[in-house]
Amino acid sequence: MYQIVIIGTGIAGYTLAREIRRIDTEKTILLITSDDGVNYSKPMLSNALGQNKTPEQLAMSDADAMADTLKAEIRTHTIVQSIDTAARQIQTQNETIEYENLILAVGAAPVHIPVDGDGAQDVLSVNTLTDYRVFREKLQNAQTVAISGPGLIGCEFANDLLNADKKVHVIGPDKYALSSLLPEAIGLELQTKLQQAGVQWHLQTTVSKIDKNEASYQVSLNNDEQLEVDLVLSAAGLRPDVHLAKQAGLEVNVGIVADDYLQTSANNVYALGDCVEANGQNLLYIMPLMNGAKALAKTLTGEPTKINYPIMPVAVKTPIYPLTVLLPAPQAKGQWQIEKTENSLEARFESETGQMQGFILAQEAVKKRMTYIKQLG
Repeated sequence: MYQIVIIGTGIAGYTLAREIRRIDTEKTILLITSDDGVNYSKPMLSNALGQNKTPEQLAMSDADAMADTLKAEIRTHTIVQSIDTAARQIQTQNETIEYENLILAVGAAPVHIPVDGDGAQDVLSVNTLTDYRVFREKLQNAQTVAISGPGLIGCEFANDLLNADKKVHVIGPDKYALSSLLPEAIGLELQTKLQQAGVQWHLQTTVSKIDKNEASYQVSLNNDEQLEVDLVLSAAGLRPDVHLAKQAGLEVNVGIVADDYLQTSANNVYALGDCVEANGQNLLYIMPLMNGAKALAKTLTGEPTKINYPIMPVAVKTPIYPLTVLLPAPQAKGQWQIEKTENSLEARFESETGQMQGFILAQEAVKKRMTYIKQLG
């Protein structure tokens, strides 16, 4: 029996194992992954092209090296078929594994929107290093790329593709770029900057059909526009991977439901990273993951510790128009106050009593990030 079994070797799984080893060097740890277990930084996938980073350059270490570093066992190319939380057992295609504590660090998968046409099956998404390898290979013979999705990942990839000297179309139902994070005035600023650099926007519409041509694709939009492109990239968002949790009978909502300690509805079963919904929040960013891993490592080594998220702004990787965003709480009442100069934008979300509850910094103002964090703290 293993004292700790972690399903997933992404940033969540490996970070948790590292944090456990900082505290305890003796506990038996097993990590299970369906892929090759290579350690890499997933956030770098959306801006690696412009930096001309190859998949090999993004890979920091292989599974064997990680096993040595973590003093852990790592099972690669292993599929977890079922979890029996009562018996504390995992069934893979090869064996039955017993655990004391189980952690689901299975991440999130790209949302795939159904599209008609014989080219729909060729649509790419980039959520893993393997995906990036395929994407980079396909780009060698592509000059024009259509991105379905004008949100965070879509805008970051659009900027990155521009830096790689590609022509870019961005398509989506939103009224303006990055509407899930930005008020309209600032979203339009980002949209304009990217447009001036070469991005062609097709908003308030969606892709209805993708047909193969001899050496390209014809993309049909619901507003009757037709685009001829060499490659189509889906950036419609991510959805927590909950299939194992459902099979195991765990409570699931948007993500795997967990409490302040990241424990799921089953004893000794925890969730971490993009797959977890802790206290009603599914936070698909690195900082919540890192803080969660530190707290969970303490819990798993005998010191029950609640997650306590600090102030965590989101850095948007669009060098054409760099942004740092900290949104107010969803129920917050107030309005955005925006100050803009030629090379800087500062926005404060102020309550009815004038208290700052969130901020957005753009261009040169991103340097003021710590100042704003201190004001909120």
